[in-house]
Order: sequence, then C-alpha cells, then structure tokens
Amino acid sequence: MPELPEVETTRRGIIPHIKGQTVSSVIIRQPKLRWPITEGMELLLTDKVLNSVRRRGKYLLLDFDHGTALIHLGMSGSIRILDPQIPIEKHDHFDIQFNNNKTLRYNDPRRFGAFLWAGEDAAKHKLLASLGVEPLEDDFDSDYIYRASRKRTIAVKQFIMDGKLVVGVGNIYANEALFLAGIHPDRAANRISLKRYKQLVMTIKSVLSAAIKQGGTTLKDANPFKADGKMGYFAQELKVYGRAGEPCTQCDSVLLEIRQSGRTSVFCKHCQR
Repeated sequence: MPELPEVETTRRGIIPHIKGQTVSSVIIRQPKLRWPITEGMELLLTDKVLNSVRRRGKYLLLDFDHGTALIHLGMSGSIRILDPQIPIEKHDHFDIQFNNNKTLRYNDPRRFGAFLWAGEDAAKHKLLASLGVEPLEDDFDSDYIYRASRKRTIAVKQFIMDGKLVVGVGNIYANEALFLAGIHPDRAANRISLKRYKQLVMTIKSVLSAAIKQGGTTLKDANPFKADGKMGYFAQELKVYGRAGEPCTQCDSVLLEIRQSGRTSVFCKHCQR
C-alpha cells in the first residue's frame, strides 16, 4: 500500500504540471472504487482552476475556489501525468484533463482507492476529520506522544501506527523507526520513557524524510508511485523490513519476525529493548 512518503512523492511530482491550470474535462471510466466516485464530479471540476495540491495523511487534496476534491491511492493505486493521447491501459479508471494538454490519470488494479468531493471545508470531511497530527510537522513531538501514551497498554508499534494519533506512519516506516530508536515493537506504549519517545520521534521524522527524498518505497508488488513512472529507491535503504532471517546491520544477530495485528514486524532482539 502507498504510505505517506509515496503519497508525498506523488504530490510533489504532479504539482508542477497542474497547479494553476484549468480543468478542461473529467473522464470517469470506472465509478465504482472503494466508494462510488462522487456523482457529478465532471461538472464540479470542469472549467475550474486548480489552486493547489495538498496532502493530508495518505490523501491527496486538490483545492479549487469552490471546494476540494479528495484522492486516495488505496492498496494499489497510482497517478501519472500524461499527454491525453497516450493510450488507455487496463485499470485506468479516471482522467482529469487540463488546458495545458496534461492529464492526471489514475490507475488502480484493486479499485480500493477513492475520488470524492470533500466540499468547501475538507478538514470536516468524514475521512479527514478524525486524523491525527502530521508526523513531519512541529505538533508531532515527544511531549505530545508521551502524554498520549500514558494510558495505552497496546504495543508501541500499533500505537505509532494509529492514524488518530499521528497520520502516515505505516508498517514499513514503523519497523524502520523503531529499529533506529532501539525500541522493541512489542513493548507497551505506556512503558516507554519520555527520553526514548524523543528518540523515536526523531527517527520517525528522519525515516519519513529520507524516504520522501529518495522517492518512496517501491515493493515488488506495487506500481511506481512517482508521477513520471520511475521507481522509488528507499527499499534499498531498509534496515529491517523484509529482512527477517538476515543479519542485523548493527550487531550481526539474526533479525526476527513476529505478527502484530496482522502485520509483519521485523526486529533485532539485541538492539531493540
């Protein structure tokens, strides 16, 4: 699934091509995604100027004067900027065409993404209203996460992946940040000190920033997430995720794997406590 760095990479890739441009048409080929595409989306967007493209968690927000359209990439979605004459491929579900002869094209084999009208105040939309703080902003700091953890007995990995606490710390990056912070993924959230949370916040920010810089993490099953179709390269830098049974990069111990809430956690029993 595209995580925060992949979505941010997509945002940065598409914005130079479409910001400030007028939508000339919207073509919907498959309206049945995770939720049905908002009825009348063609009329809502056609002849309107796109003011900006923002990201909130894993959602892309396309801002117009009269409101905001919301796109989610789901499990397997990707966005490319193309010339409109490029032939349609299987699973190309909708296009947003602009007057500069550029097309934003959405492809999603599993159809688990979304294209919805969020209205004039997108922050109040039901998919966005309960989201936590952004991990790369100042609101996400050690004091915030420490206070929130005091009554939480769940494993710290599940805790930092709770989107109502902080958005976008998906499975890959939670594994990596916990390893770099030296924290065992199964340790109870309320059993971690303020000092250790300070280190964890630093590693979360560092890992996400590095992944964005390198274009996200493209796994063998995933579509490319960069708008130009190039692969993300952060997978080459992963310390633990996907490396169970291999030696730890810090101490050479064999990395172990456990399942937490249906997700894989890989860790070093010597380096993470």
